[in-house]
Amino acid sequence: MTTLSESPVLQESPYVPRFGTIVESRMLTAQEKFFRIVMEDGRPLDYKPGQFVEVSIFGIGEAPISICSSPTQGGFFELTVRKAGMVTAKMHELNTGDTVGIRGPFGNGFDPAAIKGQNVLFVAGGLGLAPARGLIRWVFDRRADYKDVTLLVGARTPADLLFRDEIKEWQSRPDCQTLVTVDRADETWTGNKGVITRLFRKIKIDPANTFAVIVGPPIMFKFAVLEVLSEGVPENHVICSLERRMKCGLGKCGHCQIRNVYVCQEGPVFTYDFVKKLREGI
Repeated sequence: MTTLSESPVLQESPYVPRFGTIVESRMLTAQEKFFRIVMEDGRPLDYKPGQFVEVSIFGIGEAPISICSSPTQGGFFELTVRKAGMVTAKMHELNTGDTVGIRGPFGNGFDPAAIKGQNVLFVAGGLGLAPARGLIRWVFDRRADYKDVTLLVGARTPADLLFRDEIKEWQSRPDCQTLVTVDRADETWTGNKGVITRLFRKIKIDPANTFAVIVGPPIMFKFAVLEVLSEGVPENHVICSLERRMKCGLGKCGHCQIRNVYVCQEGPVFTYDFVKKLREGI
């Protein structure tokens, strides 16, 4: 007979959301809103940079959102939400003190230990700066563990640039090189103009000792990868976040499936050598 002490421990269901309270919210651009969230049950979210959560608005639905903070920062996590559909539009109506449902974290995030002791090159375009920010913050919080750090940041226009105040802080740091560009400048912009790959002309890369972290829209991803490969960076040192049409987070719905791989489970973070095999169907 099974005693109470011998009974199996009930596992938390991945289908049931926990409750999170918004403790800070602000608009970053006209389309992106920032949220800092604390879990109501007192148990912090156990996540890695690059993972994502499913955020639910009760009575509306849920959406997968990348975590844009680093677990080194404390007992909260942060999200950057672009208004793109019914759920995200409703999220933009929420403010400090409101409650959301949280499932996760899900996916395969960045592995900071794998790039420890190496140079790190970040290439982040548009909304891709949000998931990249989690690893950027990790590297800065553990700065002695990494060698040279270079940040290349791109946006369509100055008004679309995320985390502008933080970027200014990164540009002022003596222990990293931060370059920013916009595709289309306005009269207030005095920085670099043009696509993000033009910034490669302004940096030097030690290919044998560099990991490149590339996050951004597909068209940027394609040409940024070509740039780092042309510099001699090995394919397994090129780290990408795909975030391809994720929906359920559990590999059940098939929205994110590429051949036999579910991006929401085996990704969204992959090395380029794996992505290349996936593309070629190997």
